[in-house]
Amino acid sequence: MASNIVACPQCGKRNRVPGAAKGTPACGSCGARVPWIVDAGDDTFAEVAEGSSTPVLVDLWAQWCQPCRAVSPALEQVATELAGTVKLVKVDVDVAPGLSQRFEVRAVPTLMIIKDGKVVARQSGGAPAATLRRWVEQSLATAT
Repeated sequence: MASNIVACPQCGKRNRVPGAAKGTPACGSCGARVPWIVDAGDDTFAEVAEGSSTPVLVDLWAQWCQPCRAVSPALEQVATELAGTVKLVKVDVDVAPGLSQRFEVRAVPTLMIIKDGKVVARQSGGAPAATLRRWVEQSLATAT
């Protein structure tokens, strides 16, 4: 399983964050929670996203999509602000056609919230970071 490197928002140290793990990642240097940002595909999505004990913000995107590239920094900001509360899983729909078909992706970016293995919210299109954060927090608050 692949891992990503993320910077600690507290001390700036770079940390390796696994795709799937128990608990939430913390900085190896200062102990602060670090954003959990990972990639997933057809073969890893079940373990990385649906098997996560931490709620997941899924970004279904494509490299050729300008709105996808524009919303990516906002999603990473939300993941940083909500470190320890949410995990950002990025899925390139061109590399993961099975997931694109399974979730009936008709437009990119498509964003989903998965909690306890179930999709509890979904929206298409991007938005500013503050709007996305409100959507994530409201979706998690109303999910049963």
